[in-house]
Order: sequence, then structure tokens, then C-alpha cells
Amino acid sequence: MNGWVEDELAAIDARGERRRIEAWPTPGPYLNTPDGRFINLAGNDYLGLTAHPAVRDAAARAARDVGPGATASRLLAGTCALHEELERALAAWRGHPSALLFSSGYLAAMGIVPLLADRGDLILADRLVHACLLDAARLSGARLLRFRHNDVDDVRKRLATRAAYRRCLIVTESIFSMEGDSAPWRALLEVALEHDALLLVDEAHAVGVTGPRGAGFTADDPAIEDRLISLGTLGKALASAGGFITCSPVLRELLVNRARTFIFDTAPTPPAAAAALAAVRLIERHPEWAASLATKSARVRTRLSDAGLDTLASHTHLVPVRIGDNEHTMALAARLRTEGILAAPIRPPTVPAGTARLRLSISLAHEDADLDRAVDALIGVVQS
Repeated sequence: MNGWVEDELAAIDARGERRRIEAWPTPGPYLNTPDGRFINLAGNDYLGLTAHPAVRDAAARAARDVGPGATASRLLAGTCALHEELERALAAWRGHPSALLFSSGYLAAMGIVPLLADRGDLILADRLVHACLLDAARLSGARLLRFRHNDVDDVRKRLATRAAYRRCLIVTESIFSMEGDSAPWRALLEVALEHDALLLVDEAHAVGVTGPRGAGFTADDPAIEDRLISLGTLGKALASAGGFITCSPVLRELLVNRARTFIFDTAPTPPAAAAALAAVRLIERHPEWAASLATKSARVRTRLSDAGLDTLASHTHLVPVRIGDNEHTMALAARLRTEGILAAPIRPPTVPAGTARLRLSISLAHEDADLDRAVDALIGVVQS
């Protein structure tokens, strides 16, 4: 077997796409190592809550009082009071009728998409949606068509054959993590309503940092009862682990009974649920956090753009700097590391060939002076 495995790895190396795992002492916007302190622009701790005492204490108490693991699926003996309390809190915070927890956002996507579309159905997915949504679409057996990024007219064009399918699902993200832009989801919802389709919006990078109460773009939308389904994660701004879906109560009931990644998966751990619940409560008490993060991010983006760097269409806390060549992107990331700055080099297959980039993830916990230093360093290495 090793021969073909080695051939595959050699091909990956030839394209400059080899990945390697690297361990860090602790997560967060700053990474302390024996070699020094890094400004971490590669993570997704958008509000800096991984280090917040209330979040850490909640997880520790749950581990001590409830246990470190759920030990069973939700439908056997794995559901604890924390799971249900978190689901109620997520639904109320987002202004949606109900929520259902999964062990990860990936599993939430793999559970919901095949339930909404099956053989004989149609899925229209934005060309840049996350891999979990594409994997889920392929698993469903439905016909998958990918529309041009954020192009509502292209969606309408592809819906010309809608009558040939039983059900239709439109899939997008509210914030695209590798582009830093956002979807025209309200226009997509209008199209869904016009064509008797459903709209699934992945809010993974928006929950906690945008929208009403920081609860995401789709918060408070009444269409959630009928045509709009939202997917979110606990592992980014909420500083925990897991995923969730907000939807109508009747769809939640169907998920409980039919979603394989819910039925056959061990329940999320009690410490993860407790940490996420504490994070939600903190964000509810600090509605100003979202605006503060937006201000920090705009400052970084403006400085980079003014220096002539290509930040694509970003207007969020995720700021890409397009480089193009894989090897050059890796070399720039390595040079930044020598200056104590960790910027994620993003290459295919995560992004299209020829569009490799450095992705900057801004956190509310980043000091302005450190962001200025990181921007100065980035401009310097790119322009040198």
C-alpha cells in the first residue's frame, strides 16, 4: 500500500500543498511558546473568550459536577440538562423558535443537508461554501449545482429547471471565511420564496460577532419558521466545541428522528456545552463587542488596502491578502513567523488554484499596537 500513498504525498509536495500538524501550548489570540510570544492571526477566537474566566470556570465546573464526557448519544443516555439549557439559550439569543446541538459544525451540516434534499431533489450551493456543506450535498444524492459566488442572478438562472425536482435547497454562508465577505442572503431568501425552495445559511463565522445582539445575520428573521434554516458553530466566537442548527420546531423534531449524525453520534461533552452557554451569556451582556471588533478589523483592512495589498472583497473581521503562488505564500508566512506573527497561509484545495493567500483573523483581544505591528510586518514582507 505504501507505494501509492507515497506517490500521493509526492504529488501534494509538487503542488506546494503539503500540510503539517503543529502543536501549540494554548489556543487564543496570543500564543506563548519557548521561542517567544506570537500574535495569532490564524485562529478563530474572535472575541478572545477562550481565556475568559467565566468560560473556563463554567467548563471546569461541568467537568467536575457532571463529567468530562457524555458517554452516549443524545437519544440514549447522553442528554444532560446543560444540553437542553444551551439549546434554549441559543434559540432565544438568535430569536429563532428552536435549536439542536451536534458534536461539531461539520456533523451539523452532514446531518441537515441530506435531510432537506435527497435523490430526485436539487441543491444549489455557492461555489465558495465550506467543504462540509459540499460533502453533505454529495452525500445526500441530490443533484448538486454550484452557482457563481454571491451571484443571485446565477441562482435564478439555475432555478430554471426547478420544476423537474421535488425539493430544492439553496446553500450559502453568511460570512465566507476565506474571502471575508458576506452573502446577499436576504436576496437569496426572496429567490427561495419565489421558487418554493429552502435556504440554508451557515453562520459559523458570524455567530457572536454580527447581527442583532451579535447573534448572526439571520437572527430574528421570521422566515426561520418556514423557509430559512441556520447552521452555527460553538468552536469559534463561542470558544467551545460543537455545532447547532436553529430552525422550526417541526424540523427540529424531524432532525432528532432522522439526522444520522445526531442519532448515532455521542452527545457533545458537558464542559463544552457549559463553556458555550457561558459565552452566549457574556455576549448578550456586551452588545458593544461586535462593533468594537468591526472597528479593529476595518482599520487593519484599510491600512493593507492603502498599501496596495489585495484584500479581495473583505469587509469583516476576516481579512485575506491574496498572494497567488503557493510557495511564495508559504515563504511569506515563514518570514512573518520570524517576527512573532502567525498568519495562516491558505492554499488549494481550501481556495481555488492560483489564489493562495494569507488569511488574517482579527480578535477583539488583539491589542491595537500589536495589530499595527503585524500590518507593518505584512506590508514589508509582501512589498520586499
